[in-house]
Amino acid sequence: MQACLIESLELAPEVRHFVFEAEGVDRLEFVPGQFVSLSASIGGREITRAYSVASAPGSGNRFELCLNRVPGGIFSGPLFEMKPGDTVQMKPPLGMFVLRQPPRDSLLIATGTGIAPFRSILLASLNDSSAAFTLLFGVRYESHLMYRSEFEAMAVEYPRFRFWPTLSRPEPGWTGRVGHVQSHLTEALGERRDIDVYLCGLKAMVDDVRVILKGMGFDRKQIFYEKYD
Repeated sequence: MQACLIESLELAPEVRHFVFEAEGVDRLEFVPGQFVSLSASIGGREITRAYSVASAPGSGNRFELCLNRVPGGIFSGPLFEMKPGDTVQMKPPLGMFVLRQPPRDSLLIATGTGIAPFRSILLASLNDSSAAFTLLFGVRYESHLMYRSEFEAMAVEYPRFRFWPTLSRPEPGWTGRVGHVQSHLTEALGERRDIDVYLCGLKAMVDDVRVILKGMGFDRKQIFYEKYD
């Protein structure tokens, strides 16, 4: 199967939002939170990388990705050079980083482009009668709060959704939360131990938060995670 690039746009420095069409299928079937694998022959080697889908399932064959250009990255460099109409090999969506059914009130914790699967999940799941969600999103700089306006609009429309961005390197004038996501766990959870927690981002954050949650009394069956390195 091939994916054809429809468009891409800059979300933040060295971070782009890509819109692809899966060729050869009328509808791309996937569960929010899953990933697609893209492949290409680079330097005589077949290189494959997995990327979380950042869009909700729809009636067609389009899907969206949120990718950062890795310095010296073998695969991300060529992806960032793609033009509309260019194609790349892909495999159908896979992955188990999806909401437990039926969904329970949940804390979603993302860093960097780990926001991608949570955008998919929230676009597909959030409504007036859905479970309650808190999205705790950590980045270094305000300029890297990808999809910020979308999440802020969701928080206005749905009282059961809270969007909590936090910056580890805030610039003067930032009045929101500061520090790493770990420092906001107690506030986000309160006294509740009956909710699910989903983690997506770099290994160090995921591992650290899992240790903290277990120390707070969370069962491992309540903690779901996907590491990006």
